Amino acid sequence: MRLHDHLEAWRTYIESEDIDVLIQTAVMHAQFELLHPFKDGNGRIGRLLIPLFLFQKKKLAQPMFYLSAYFESNREEYYDALGQISLRNAWNEWIVFFLRAVASQAQNNIGKVNEIRGLYERMKTLIQQTTHSQHTIQVLDAIFTRPVFRTSDFIAEAGILKATAMTLLRQLKAEKILRELTPGSGRRPAVLCFPDLLNITEGKKIL
Repeated sequence: MRLHDHLEAWRTYIESEDIDVLIQTAVMHAQFELLHPFKDGNGRIGRLLIPLFLFQKKKLAQPMFYLSAYFESNREEYYDALGQISLRNAWNEWIVFFLRAVASQAQNNIGKVNEIRGLYERMKTLIQQTTHSQHTIQVLDAIFTRPVFRTSDFIAEAGILKATAMTLLRQLKAEKILRELTPGSGRRPAVLCFPDLLNITEGKKIL
């Protein structure tokens, strides 16, 4: 069979509806990686296909469930499991590995959700104590929605008058709740970030 024929068979498989979706996702990813249809970028594309496929199958509210970190931390086992499919048709072993990756990432995501909830409650108190502002919830929701932002984006997101917003941002920077990444210059707005939230989402201290 030519590559085109293999890809057509792959497309037919992923469009089928009578298979457990997680098992189908495991097979879909492995088949794509083994077909290796492009000269470069197959690994990245194959990993991106996982959340996109689960989203298309209505198993995710947003296509944001990534297994790259698990695959990378278990790199040898990942490539060995893929290789064993070609060597001895070891689909069961691959599917078990893949489902273990999904379970691990799901637990990791639950932990992050709980951390973010805790951070939200702590920040609600801290921002109110810092600013004594009636706009605490608007500020809070704006920086949780977009943890890296231009001052102009913040003003629009929070729905606060510019002068008030700039005062609040100065207070939050002074309290080290926010950090300035790029200062404003002329008509160009400053770029700020919310380090505590970024550190949680990245799973490590980056700021």
